[in-house]
Amino acid sequence: MKLSYLYNRAIKFGIAHDPRKKTEIKSFEDTAILYGDPDTEVKKALVGIDIETAELLLADRIRRTEALDLVISHHPEGHAYASLFKVMRLQVNILEKIGIPHKVAEELLEDRQREVERKILPSNHNRAVDAARLLGLPFICVHTPADNHVFAFIKTLMEKEQPGTVQQAFDILMAIPEYKAAAVDSAGPRVIMGSPSRKAGKILVEMTGGTEGHRDVYDKLFKKGIRTLICMHLSEEHFKKVKDANLNVIIAGHISSDTLGLNLLLDNIEREAKEKLTILNCSGFRRIRRS
Repeated sequence: MKLSYLYNRAIKFGIAHDPRKKTEIKSFEDTAILYGDPDTEVKKALVGIDIETAELLLADRIRRTEALDLVISHHPEGHAYASLFKVMRLQVNILEKIGIPHKVAEELLEDRQREVERKILPSNHNRAVDAARLLGLPFICVHTPADNHVFAFIKTLMEKEQPGTVQQAFDILMAIPEYKAAAVDSAGPRVIMGSPSRKAGKILVEMTGGTEGHRDVYDKLFKKGIRTLICMHLSEEHFKKVKDANLNVIIAGHISSDTLGLNLLLDNIEREAKEKLTILNCSGFRRIRRS
């Protein structure tokens, strides 16, 4: 398939799994063809959760002995990383759906967006893109479209299974191949707040939206009936706020959740293209196909 086809289908399927109205979305600022000709024919790709100069040098080394057409990163680089804070807007929709007033959700999100923007501003975000250009390696990053997939997948699964306890919610995650594989490497799901025997209650899945939301949202979630959070990760600052709100928290795992989202997205792209890409795994990613 052509690189442009792969990119356009990533956007298409990302929109299809986005919690917002489809008419509100045209693209994702944290997903981009960072370097390379859109007409490049892609048959084999090196895929990783984080792709920096080291992984690009690895790709160049591999390319000396076998064909390699593309490098795919999950986490954004270049201008896609510089624009990461913009995709956080979709978190407003998630908060609204659980009953938090639009104005409150907007205010919380705007404050957090500015914080993330300030954090990103000083970064040397073009390092990996420059390396790809010098090596002549087509390079793409696919962030929110993949995160949308894992968000929709876990949310739908929890709504279907209706776990009664925190332990039951945890067990549902552990039955997923990506989380099961991560557990072997001591990086699987963990209950970090609340006893496994506690009632799960209403569950909020936090898997998309660029990065973590505002730290002052958790007491508002409790008031709206949320009792359990399922997250990719949780900073120490956010953890303290969750503890004060008395919520249960299951950390599904950052790299394993990103891997699940990428796998689901690649499955959809390959299914529509009726063509399988040859994937070389690196940087925490493991290709697991579903029928």
